[in-house]
Amino acid sequence: MRHTAEPDKDRTFAAKLGDRGLFPHLAPLVYVNHAGISPPSRPVRLAMIALLDDYAARGAAAFPAWFAQRARLRAKLGRLIGAAADDIALVQSTTRGLTDIALCYPWRPRDRVILFEGEFPANVTPWQRAAAMFDLELVFLPLGGFADGSGAGLARLEDELRRGARLVAVSAVQFQTGLRMPLAAIGALCRAHGAELCVDAVQAVGATPVDVEAAGIDYLACGGHKWLMGLEGTGFLYIRRERLPALRPAVAGWLSHEDGVSFLLQGPGHLRYDRPIRQRADFVEGGNLNAAGYAGLEAAVDLILQIGVERIHEHANRFLDPLEEALRERGWESLRAEDPGLRGCALGVRPPGGVSVVELHRELTQLGIACAIPDGVLRFSPHWPNALDEWEQVLLSTDEALSRVARA
Repeated sequence: MRHTAEPDKDRTFAAKLGDRGLFPHLAPLVYVNHAGISPPSRPVRLAMIALLDDYAARGAAAFPAWFAQRARLRAKLGRLIGAAADDIALVQSTTRGLTDIALCYPWRPRDRVILFEGEFPANVTPWQRAAAMFDLELVFLPLGGFADGSGAGLARLEDELRRGARLVAVSAVQFQTGLRMPLAAIGALCRAHGAELCVDAVQAVGATPVDVEAAGIDYLACGGHKWLMGLEGTGFLYIRRERLPALRPAVAGWLSHEDGVSFLLQGPGHLRYDRPIRQRADFVEGGNLNAAGYAGLEAAVDLILQIGVERIHEHANRFLDPLEEALRERGWESLRAEDPGLRGCALGVRPPGGVSVVELHRELTQLGIACAIPDGVLRFSPHWPNALDEWEQVLLSTDEALSRVARA
């Protein structure tokens, strides 16, 4: 008997701020770990099931429809960052996208790359490997002077750019603190001093606005499993069109060629090895992709586009504002920027009295609060499904967790 997908696989789902009705399997009382891994919604699960059912029924004949689905997805991802579909490539992760740029960039010996201390390793390791391979110089700048509104961070960056640099690599939002970096100002400094700008956007896209044109971003990589609310093993890479001719296709594979699949469809005499590499961002898509994951990612992106990133960003910060204030009143240290314009959608805090963050996290998990402790910072990161009044439960549970740790 032929298997049939779940009957509502073709439904149009409505996303509503503060409503987790599309997450019927989600177990924690309050889920505030979207900066870590977002749980898949019902539409994401059904989209993946639909692909599996189609391949189960038709095998290879299903490929053209899902190949077209990826083209739709590139266009929707482009909408999220102000880019065209042709400037988007599908990659498996932020790390893979940044590695592709690090390997394909037209380096010269002793080129200087500016990085920032405290970055997630995904935005450090690829540049370290490129430095070892191409004899580059890495310069690390502190993040101090960005969150306090003093301008000292930008001034320090400009001083370093005056000494010469090929590229600046920075996260759109810092993973521990939720600090939203001033990308437009950084991009302007890069252009003024002849450097290019590469952005790790995994802590931003989907919940914090990013505009590659307004910020002058040359390259941007983003995974799909955090604020985009897709699955692990999915993501995308943006490449500014003017930068493509200079890149070296070091990561190209058989699907990177122009008209690369024609020999499979047009009869004898079409197998060739001299077809040119595409002059589009998707030249990095050298082989088969995570088809089911990208089907799910499109469903997740559809929900985000329904609501709008600006509204999601406002919603998440309305959740965090009273929580931060209440924790500060209890003696917690907040690492959140004072300027609302420098905030992503996460709140990083440190407990009073030197309490063990690891033990606090364990107790919060038992109390049904899903959060994270990156490098010893307790981090809460809500998204569009979180109801605004859930912050009260987070606070009550934090009080209880602190009490339990103290008693222990």
